[in-house]
Amino acid sequence: MAGLMSYTTIGDAAATVPERTGDGRDDAAQQVRGRLRDKLGRAITDLRVSVTDRCNYKCVYCRTGNEGAQYTELPIYAADGTPAQDGHPLDIALTTNGHLLEGLAQPLKDAGLNRITVSMDAVDSETFTAITRVPRSFDRVMAGIRQAKAVGLGPVKVNCVLLRGFNDSQIEQFAEFSRREGVIVRFIEFMPLEEDRSWKPETVIPIDEVMGRLNAWRPLVELAPNAASETAKRFTFDDGLGEIGIIAPVSRPFCGHCSRVRLTSDGKIRTCLFSQSDHDLYGKMARGGTDVELDAYIRSVVMRKEARHHIGEPDFEKPSRNMVHIGG
Repeated sequence: MAGLMSYTTIGDAAATVPERTGDGRDDAAQQVRGRLRDKLGRAITDLRVSVTDRCNYKCVYCRTGNEGAQYTELPIYAADGTPAQDGHPLDIALTTNGHLLEGLAQPLKDAGLNRITVSMDAVDSETFTAITRVPRSFDRVMAGIRQAKAVGLGPVKVNCVLLRGFNDSQIEQFAEFSRREGVIVRFIEFMPLEEDRSWKPETVIPIDEVMGRLNAWRPLVELAPNAASETAKRFTFDDGLGEIGIIAPVSRPFCGHCSRVRLTSDGKIRTCLFSQSDHDLYGKMARGGTDVELDAYIRSVVMRKEARHHIGEPDFEKPSRNMVHIGG
């Protein structure tokens, strides 16, 4: 399984508009209603669980190619299918590089997976190999995407991180790919989360540039968000065929509606991709913490969730972990 799974997203489709209190009530009072909220009143409805920080690709915007796993992974146990508090089953999604997906799509579906997202930064083999630095892998990823569709792990999303000078020629090709393959393509602005700390603002391709090029290729039609906390701005084309999402954390931050916390593969809670610290949930469990104590600890951590990131500001500090060691 090494290299298949990057992170899971639980409850992505259930995110709701946060109810801001703003009336001076203390932190504890805000939690009484039961729904997990941070100090700004944002409802925390999405848990992203990293399965591994190992990967069989060495993408140029993520890894140096010289570093391997840096953290001890926790054992994986089978889920019991417990429904959420509202009685509905959990919505479980998986993000993967797709390298092993063709053979595992059906077993994942059988195990209860609902949806899948594949990280894929080019739609031709040559560019794909230049980015991943792994020859002959493009066909494996394509086979995985098609098998995921065939077994019902949909809608299948394909995430593309755009970097000027690497794959910016692929924007229109990805639009055609969405229409041809029947998948949702999401372009993601390059964030300063890479191992070699090489991020520069000029490498980012902002949302306005992407929209301009797509509109010139074929007129875009904006779609309504699925939820207030949705990270992607959604579009289809004038004939209704294909769907494009653009996730723009650099040029258009969406922190005000953030509904996410993350659990790393070594059991640490992170309240933001750009957090400067981890919170050791596994350590609390290993020391014999009770359910009540763990509940209180999680709530106390969530109450310290950052209001926003500071990308592009003079005092911005890169996070304490790189993306591959966070899990998305």
